[in-house]
Amino acid sequence: MSASHSIVIVPGWRDSGPGHWQSLWAESIVGAVRVHQDNWISPSREAWVQRIADTVLAQQEPVVLVAHSLGCIASTYLPPEAVARVSGALLVAPADPDRRAALVDFAPVPYQALPYRSVVVASSNDPFCPVRTAGAYARSWGSEFVRLQNAGHINIDSGFGAWPLGLALLQSLVVQPLTFKPAAGAASTPSFELQSV
Repeated sequence: MSASHSIVIVPGWRDSGPGHWQSLWAESIVGAVRVHQDNWISPSREAWVQRIADTVLAQQEPVVLVAHSLGCIASTYLPPEAVARVSGALLVAPADPDRRAALVDFAPVPYQALPYRSVVVASSNDPFCPVRTAGAYARSWGSEFVRLQNAGHINIDSGFGAWPLGLALLQSLVVQPLTFKPAAGAASTPSFELQSV
């Protein structure tokens, strides 16, 4: 059975390395594709947004975005033809580009409603974005807001590997159950299992 959605994984500044939940999901979820940027260190808004748009437009099915950090902000700049292909977005630990000189090209952040269902997940102690700012993003984007306590930047450094809660939130954005590629050495065992939240 084919996936009803393409999952487009949008990493943030400096990419998501091995063990990061985005990397694990990209490797394991059927229908997931990962956006690759030419410059992860000195990001250009125009180049990043174009690469995300190209990836979205290359998919055959409706797209659910799974963005982290600066990837969340870049995703809010997508052009109309790409936005029309997006049916939902999981926006995790959005960055505040005003707090880092390297990210200034992404300021000011668009404060307008997104035309698809979205969930913003933020942490009470994210060093890259105050939770109040993330909450303001969620309100302006029309997103559901999930606040995690003391979860840092919701990345590998904060102890987030496979992240079952995130998978459950992603599942809420797609019609069909997520399917997983077989784990290495196990012909039919999924790499992750959704857990109740």
